[in-house]
Amino acid sequence: MNKTQKTSKQQNQFDDQEQELLPGLPDDLSLLCLCKVKKPNLLYSVCHSWRKLIYSPNFPPFLSLYAILSPINKTHLPNSSNSIQISSFDPISSKWNSVSTSIPSPFLLHHPSFLSRQLPIQSVTLSNTLVFVSGTTSNLAPALSNPLIFNPVKNQWSFGPAIEHPRRWCATGVVRGSLYIASGIGSHYNRDVAQSAERWSGNCWEKISPLKDGRFSREAVEAVGWRGKLMMVNVKGNAVKEGVLYNVENNTWEDIPRGIMIGWNGPTTTMDEDVIYTVDERKGILRRYNHNLDVWENIIESRDLIGAVQITARAGKVCVVCSGGNGILVVDLLVKPAKMWVLEPPPPPGYQVVGIHILPRMCTPNQDSN
Repeated sequence: MNKTQKTSKQQNQFDDQEQELLPGLPDDLSLLCLCKVKKPNLLYSVCHSWRKLIYSPNFPPFLSLYAILSPINKTHLPNSSNSIQISSFDPISSKWNSVSTSIPSPFLLHHPSFLSRQLPIQSVTLSNTLVFVSGTTSNLAPALSNPLIFNPVKNQWSFGPAIEHPRRWCATGVVRGSLYIASGIGSHYNRDVAQSAERWSGNCWEKISPLKDGRFSREAVEAVGWRGKLMMVNVKGNAVKEGVLYNVENNTWEDIPRGIMIGWNGPTTTMDEDVIYTVDERKGILRRYNHNLDVWENIIESRDLIGAVQITARAGKVCVVCSGGNGILVVDLLVKPAKMWVLEPPPPPGYQVVGIHILPRMCTPNQDSN
């Protein structure tokens, strides 16, 4: 940087510090006014002081997309084949930002006994935090005895209460602000663990009614919270499967409605636990469940949806991890007809997207505002 550029940068920093948020008003009153703006991207383009404001702790955090990344295989990254990374996509600046992980990754992603597959890492969105629930260690044991939690607004990592039966290859999901885990295995298959289920609500885990059998311990499954119920199937993808539904109020396990099971042919999620969305990963179609008619309705079709890996939905948008984790398809349902586009995966090269979540944007003192 030459002397002229350095002087110009210092002058801009000085101007930002001296500039009032709204001329003629104290900053505390200006903040109250600017926080009423529903679209922070409008503030981003006006001036540097407003741009810095929307990333500060004083401004209501807008939503961002978070991607969990893992190495494609050992050949690409031999020195970090069992490390994961997390990136956050800022929809205003259209940039990926790396999330610092101060806690070492306990997860094993590749093992010689499973050459054809990557060992799963299970995570959920709980009360605007990212929670890692399950994974596998190098000795093929459960990776977590306590949930591992990332709070994006505080940019902090912490642990939740101890799980009574740590497990892997289980069903995980959230209903009405409580986290549930069901079935799965520990270091080895155990019938009692495969039929058990726990709920984290408050400061501890508690047992809930057990499952009838251990058929849901075959692989990692994302359970779906919907209208006070938790639904899950025992096999991923477009295959013959069995499903079960946990009724939170009655503490009972029931059959999933027939119409839902017929259309559950790929990654499935809900918007605000009210509307169910699924991707038919064989045909490449995004569908929405019509509760009144007990049928699935087509929303949009795309080749990028064929072989979809995972799905999440919030604030009128549905995000889908494309086949192989090579991109993320975003569908905006707030416009008619629905609009879609593909986000390129975040750096570094040699990694693939294995999980996505929609959470409040990070707030750090070094947030890029240029």
